[in-house]
Amino acid sequence: MRFMPPTFSMPTKSLLFIVLTFALFATPVWAQTKDPSPINFPTPKNVDNMLFYLQRDPNTNTLIYALNLKENGNIDASSPIQVYWIRYGEQGQKKDLGYIQRKFAYGIDTKALGGDKYEFRFVSHKKLPFYLQRTHDNSYHASVTINNHTIKVNRLFVRIQGGSFWLPNVKYAEIEGIDEATGKPIVERVSVK
Repeated sequence: MRFMPPTFSMPTKSLLFIVLTFALFATPVWAQTKDPSPINFPTPKNVDNMLFYLQRDPNTNTLIYALNLKENGNIDASSPIQVYWIRYGEQGQKKDLGYIQRKFAYGIDTKALGGDKYEFRFVSHKKLPFYLQRTHDNSYHASVTINNHTIKVNRLFVRIQGGSFWLPNVKYAEIEGIDEATGKPIVERVSVK
């Protein structure tokens, strides 16, 4: 039996966009309690050109955000970041995002700022700008500023506890990385409440 993806009407797409916008990120507010996921998530290893990764409940499937290079080794200025799944919950295979995932949830929009610097925003939350830029050692990294901390992003995590596919109960989102001012590891937790 072959799985056929569902088709969605425009009102359903609009509802999905609204739900995913609030599910991924909201106005930053400190979460007051710890509520770690019960899932033991793998850390992606040996992933070419990975900038950061995103994990979320309810499974270990992981989104990879990697530098998109042309065959000559230069960055693809028209699409500097490629996004895809590593399906750890299945057979660990690499898989492209589906249309709805790319357009309403985990995809990104980028804008060149000049000088090897790009702004990018998640399609589900356009308020929070992230930046991709070349550093002094000619490598690229992604960063975001949260609560007056500029963070070199390593991992994003979205904690979901219950709800449904269309209306997940998102508890918070975490941004993990290195504080650019101190060089120390940092985790900024934002609540969606």
